[in-house]
Amino acid sequence: MASLDRVKVLVLGDSGVGKSSLVHLLCQNQVLGNPSWTVGCSVDVRVHDYKEGTPEEKTYYTELWDVGGSVGSASSVKSTRAVFYNSVNGIILVHDLTNKKSSQNLYRWSLEALSKDSSPTGIIVSNGDYDREQFAENSVPLLLIGTKFDQIPENKRNDVLTRTAFLSEDFNAEEINLDCTNPRYLAAGSSNAVKLSRFFDKVIEKRYFTRDSSQMQSFTDRRRFNFKSLHSD
Repeated sequence: MASLDRVKVLVLGDSGVGKSSLVHLLCQNQVLGNPSWTVGCSVDVRVHDYKEGTPEEKTYYTELWDVGGSVGSASSVKSTRAVFYNSVNGIILVHDLTNKKSSQNLYRWSLEALSKDSSPTGIIVSNGDYDREQFAENSVPLLLIGTKFDQIPENKRNDVLTRTAFLSEDFNAEEINLDCTNPRYLAAGSSNAVKLSRFFDKVIEKRYFTRDSSQMQSFTDRRRFNFKSLHSD
């Protein structure tokens, strides 16, 4: 069998948000029975058909790099983690829909990965916003995934989804909300499956079909991330 071209996608987010369960679901199409903490980085592979159903269809390996740790880790840990951020083609940002702090921390995760900065907190400006100009040149396609959707009380779902919509806008990324213990959230033909396929297509497009990848811009023209929407109850 001929070897397949591949792309590298980071899976970032706080410990406990369900990254390992998500990666297992994406790559094995199965629920992870006994998830454990990821130490360092764990890599799994998903086979993706680029532009499926068209004359341009081609199969690629998508490597999903599940990076463990916390954005509050010591600088030495962050420096070690930086080795995983080389030659990245895409990033999946994962947060727990029942944990607002995990959503806020996605800004720090993105800065750490995109700027390869071992101390991303140094980029915070006085009003609590992040200056995008310091890492906009390190652009890669992003996808936002919220986990534990089933655990949100019905009377709070609208508020939570409104909050995550601001995240999606800030990152200029599509969002998927799901329960990693239920494969039906990613069933073929579902809106989530379409978004996922579109994201991987974009990652492959940028990696193999963009003439000058140094000119890519992954964020919107607005210059700062704004936390105001995430701090409100």
